Amino acid sequence: MAKPITPLVRLQKALGSLVQTTEPECFAASFDNARLSFMPEAVVKPAVEADIATVLKLANTYKMPVTVRGAGTSTTGSASPVKGGWVIDLSGWNKVHIDAAAGVAYVQPGVTIASIQAEAEKEGWAYPPDPSSHKWATIGGAIACNAGGMRGAKYGVTRDYVLALEGFLATGEYVRWGADLRKFAAGFNLRDLWIGSEGMLGIITGAALKLLPKPAARRTLLAQFANEDKAITAVQRIFQARLVPSILEFLDRQSIECTVRLLKDKGEGTVAKDGTLRLSKRLSLPAKPVAVLLIEVDGHPAQVKDDYALLQETLKPLTLAVSEATTPEEAELLWSIRRRCSKAMFQMGDSKLNEDVVVPLRSQKELLKYTLQLKRETGLATPTFGHAADGNFHVHLMFQRSDPGQCAAAERGVQALMEKVVALGGAITGEHGIGLAKSVFLHLQHGPAEIAAMQAVKKALDPNGILNPGKLFEPFRVWEHTPVKVHLPWDH
Repeated sequence: MAKPITPLVRLQKALGSLVQTTEPECFAASFDNARLSFMPEAVVKPAVEADIATVLKLANTYKMPVTVRGAGTSTTGSASPVKGGWVIDLSGWNKVHIDAAAGVAYVQPGVTIASIQAEAEKEGWAYPPDPSSHKWATIGGAIACNAGGMRGAKYGVTRDYVLALEGFLATGEYVRWGADLRKFAAGFNLRDLWIGSEGMLGIITGAALKLLPKPAARRTLLAQFANEDKAITAVQRIFQARLVPSILEFLDRQSIECTVRLLKDKGEGTVAKDGTLRLSKRLSLPAKPVAVLLIEVDGHPAQVKDDYALLQETLKPLTLAVSEATTPEEAELLWSIRRRCSKAMFQMGDSKLNEDVVVPLRSQKELLKYTLQLKRETGLATPTFGHAADGNFHVHLMFQRSDPGQCAAAERGVQALMEKVVALGGAITGEHGIGLAKSVFLHLQHGPAEIAAMQAVKKALDPNGILNPGKLFEPFRVWEHTPVKVHLPWDH
């Protein structure tokens, strides 16, 4: 008797060498930056759009889970195939075309944000959304999570730049939402429904993105404060002065302390006798931990000059020191502090729970005060940094995974943090999405009717539930799972 033809065999017959089933290929597609590994049965690297339609039609026939991925920079496990099945890898779909006259970028989902920015700038345009992972993060994933970044307060997030999306419904039918127009009001806005849906409502194969004129000038500075309260007071006064910096990044004392230690250990900069770390002749960080704001203003040179003068006047009563980057190289030194703090905090524990919470301006001080309270109550480090301009703070609970007591403390701490954020009128995620890591907290943010409405949308667009199953609605206790130990390109 002939053996029955399995779904995998049918997939291989339909797409041939585009289907990979080796252990290395499947393992590489089994996790994202959250390092939560779940092995898929196969990885498909489509050559053309028709290949995606083929995968989806077969998957619907057999109710096979399908997870789409790009570079895998997601921090919540949203690209991990937790239910197995098939992975569609679109990281090779990396074409970008700039319409220099219209200021529109036409992109495939696998192109990196940094590549879009570079191509736009060649034509005098800019693509503002700027997550810290922009060198590796792909635009498909950024759209799927509605990624933000450091320029969010002045320039908005990914959603604000998506004019149109094209791709496939779960059933394998091609669709296009919106158009490459500045106005479009024909029918329901399903384009925005796809943005932030974490690959659960459709597969994006192309996007048209709005660009802005490239700023003619910018000035960058680092302001040091004795504590978090004074730094957030400065944030409030900046907005009271009607200043809207392009970047307004906050780092608490814990983040600066471990980052300075990392830079010293790596021999970056010069250490003075008093322990001060000199990054350049003009830029330095003291031995004693300080809270920091990294601020950039941009625009027309005359406006930048006026904004910078007002900024200095606003900060002066509150700061310990202010340093301006006078060259692009010095500016890069300042941004390296922000980029290095995430890795530096592993001095405080070999594992972390990273929560990208958002609170309104009025609640920022209370949130920062609460992170220090959590530190005392749990005995765990709680280094916090993030986008003070829009209230999107990355609160970390650092712990040793081999210590059951610390694991339990981290679990209690993250639950208490999420409850506090919602009580402050905030959101449990601002740019990372729900994925696996935050699914257990969804009920804190949304009531039963709201969750039921989301589930109804999911059912309507994905009737067999094949797209990225196991996310959002199914509680997943991330602290109970041991991440795989791998080195990823952005680990530096």
